[in-house]
Amino acid sequence: MSLPCLLPHPTARGLRGAVRAALAAAVLALPGAALAEPPAKTLFGALSTPSTALASAIGSYAKGCMAGAVELPETGPSWQAMRLSRNRNWGHPETIAFIARLGEAAQRAGWAGIYVGDIAQPRGGPMTSGHASHQIGLDADIWMLPPRRLDLTRAEREALSSISMRSADGRHVTANWTPAHAHVLRAAAQDPSVERIFITAPVKQMLCQSLPASERGWLHKLRPWWGHDTHFHVRLTCPAGSPLCAAQDPIPAGDGCDDTLAWWTSDEALNPPPPDPKAAKPQPKPALTLADLPAACRGVLSAP
Repeated sequence: MSLPCLLPHPTARGLRGAVRAALAAAVLALPGAALAEPPAKTLFGALSTPSTALASAIGSYAKGCMAGAVELPETGPSWQAMRLSRNRNWGHPETIAFIARLGEAAQRAGWAGIYVGDIAQPRGGPMTSGHASHQIGLDADIWMLPPRRLDLTRAEREALSSISMRSADGRHVTANWTPAHAHVLRAAAQDPSVERIFITAPVKQMLCQSLPASERGWLHKLRPWWGHDTHFHVRLTCPAGSPLCAAQDPIPAGDGCDDTLAWWTSDEALNPPPPDPKAAKPQPKPALTLADLPAACRGVLSAP
């Protein structure tokens, strides 16, 4: 297939981004700036355009940034980017190419394509809300809602919501699940660029129970995690040309259809005892600053 141009191009938004980048550079150059730095999410969230550099994922998925990001076009032959007001449809070129492949696989499964949620900010980094990861352009959220059409307006993309695959008691999939969902997940998991996929536990449990052991190899990449009932979160491996990208620890061996999976729908997991009122309340983690990120992220933030 031929894709529309995926390279950044000068726009009014680009001019605003350049001004913001210049201001960020000026702030970072001030004496004692390291002591007075605001949270990194404030700095990265303020920039609306990518840096003009070769694409490179820098740091780890939850503590890094992204140079030379590429914008996922708002609408493509097999996808639409959702919640455009967030300006989080930016990623590494490998991520953008993966989304195009997955959209085509979804069409073969009978969907109109895929709805794509958050990928990353124009320069990656900590997000202003909603995610601890998605910082290096290699994470993408794919909605569980099968698109019926790919001509949603910007307003419709803000108002439309996805659908849940997790029952109210947290133990089963809902009636929203279809065989096409399994085909889309399988296509994502079998893509060689994918490192792992976060998904609500009942979906993986259902797949483990419905597939014979000989066909469960791809389930290895499906990892249960909270909050992934209306979308699945695809994480790509560190790509070539990103020497500063920090790979995640390998997934344990096996397909994961074992007691560790069963725990996610157990009483212990779903109904934990209330916290001891006499115990000290856990303190929230302080927000990441530039000093917490790889040194190269300071250059990404201040670059044109």
